[in-house]
Amino acid sequence: MTDGQTGGRSDGQTGGLAAMPTGPEDVLRILESVKDPEVPVISIVELGIVRGAEVSGDTVRVDITPTYSGCPAMRTIEEEVVLALKAHGFREVTVRTVFQPAWTTDWIGEDARQKLREYGIAPPGPAEPIVPIQLGRTLPRQACPFCGSADTATRSEFGSTACKSLHFCNACHQPFEHFKAI
Repeated sequence: MTDGQTGGRSDGQTGGLAAMPTGPEDVLRILESVKDPEVPVISIVELGIVRGAEVSGDTVRVDITPTYSGCPAMRTIEEEVVLALKAHGFREVTVRTVFQPAWTTDWIGEDARQKLREYGIAPPGPAEPIVPIQLGRTLPRQACPFCGSADTATRSEFGSTACKSLHFCNACHQPFEHFKAI
């Protein structure tokens, strides 16, 4: 329930915003609370999939780009975006999927990469320029996010999701995932 004068919630909880959000910056601050369902240590803003927002009164449109075209988390992300923005006073929320330019791991900021390391996922390196798809082994050795050792081995090209691979550290004997550079 919203307070008609401030756009804040009548229960005193405003999510850090004292008044009705009025611009794209406010929307991005709100969406920092929406975590990636597959990597819950980073927000969808930190992941770089939120491309922009347009606000008009109590209506907002958010543009998002999926990490890849078959990402199963997109429906959940869209639902969470709508819930978060409606909780902050928006009456109408539209989420538009934008495919161009294609998302790249280069859009993940350094703070988010550090959060991935701390969570036990090796962050992606720089995305390589578009080249023909190579057959055979393509993943270089990844440094262990736990001990930093380069003495690691790839266990599977695919981890818990298609955007991650599974590795093992021969130094500290910890398994870990690596977020692939795309």
